[in-house]
Amino acid sequence: MRDMVPEQAAWFPPGYVPPTRVVYGEGALDQVGEATRELGGRRVLLVTDPGLEEAGHPRRAQAALETAGLEVFVFDGVRENPTTHHVEAGTEIAARHQIDSLVAVGGGSAMDCAKGINFLYTNGGPMARFQGNGRAEKPMLPSLAIPTTAGTGSEGQSYALIADAKTHVKMACGDKKCAFRVAILDPLVTLSQPAKVTALTGIDAISHALESYVCTRRNDLSQALSRSAWKLLGPNLPRVLRQPSDLKARAAMQVGAHLAGVAIENAMLGAAHACANPLTAVFGLTHGHAVGIMLPWVIRFNKEAVASLYAELDGDLADAGASETAPERLAQRVTALLEEAELPVRLGDIGISASSLPSLAEKALSQWTVRFNPRPLDQQAIRHLYTAAL
Repeated sequence: MRDMVPEQAAWFPPGYVPPTRVVYGEGALDQVGEATRELGGRRVLLVTDPGLEEAGHPRRAQAALETAGLEVFVFDGVRENPTTHHVEAGTEIAARHQIDSLVAVGGGSAMDCAKGINFLYTNGGPMARFQGNGRAEKPMLPSLAIPTTAGTGSEGQSYALIADAKTHVKMACGDKKCAFRVAILDPLVTLSQPAKVTALTGIDAISHALESYVCTRRNDLSQALSRSAWKLLGPNLPRVLRQPSDLKARAAMQVGAHLAGVAIENAMLGAAHACANPLTAVFGLTHGHAVGIMLPWVIRFNKEAVASLYAELDGDLADAGASETAPERLAQRVTALLEEAELPVRLGDIGISASSLPSLAEKALSQWTVRFNPRPLDQQAIRHLYTAAL
């Protein structure tokens, strides 16, 4: 695996100690019991979703926790794009059993829901009062994450993205106390991902690397993380799509997704995510698909401001003799990944009409990430992005 994934000591820039400890390797999931006990856990809420039942990952985690002598209570009511309703339901179970720690098993939805439960259980609700950063006044419980997708990088971030159950507006709720103490990266668990999930979560991870690299909050640390992530994600997602059993490529994807998540934690995102969120909220489009459709057009829009930064990323993977400019090559790479996964690459292909664009643009302009895009946008500019993607 060393030919694709660097040694863990080389994952992060010299001198940087991430707040989340990483336990990495094939079979690392079995260490969750010991890791939880080391954090003082005795009564654990295992947060997961029913879609993983067939793969068996939650059962394995529960068995490892119980073998370590811990009591385990399961909340498997997580759904894609978790809402305040899911968080409140999980909090009720946490309160009923007086838990002292949490373990999230699943993709970004399970991890975000676990963070949301941690907020409400320790600090009281409603969830909306934590929108923003640093609004939890009381300590929070130790938590661990076992990501089963190579995508969101939520295991390396202190933010939870929770939708209001009534308005469907996504709220970014962040606090350093909310960050997972331990992230267990086991590439074996990603083998169970369906092809479509592999593609969509992988494209999401790539969008994290590309957007965090050029956003206005970029810095030397975040860019080092973004670029390391990109070097792992860019070449290995196509390999995984073509050969799903390629464990080395999956391991590289998992590490790359984690580094991209940590890059976001130290920087921010941009317009592709701002445009994607309303597509998910209004039309139910999967987040990774929405970002994948919008990102190429955002790259083309941003080239006037950050062409040199895109050239740096393109230089890491550029094909010899390619005639397109660096931003155009990056944009085409993202579209090619959607095409390879046999996913629509245009908004019109999924039934979105031009009449929806003004409302979408208004919602996108209100998104938190839009203000960190390297080239400023107004509502008209966002509408042009949607029109280009139509």
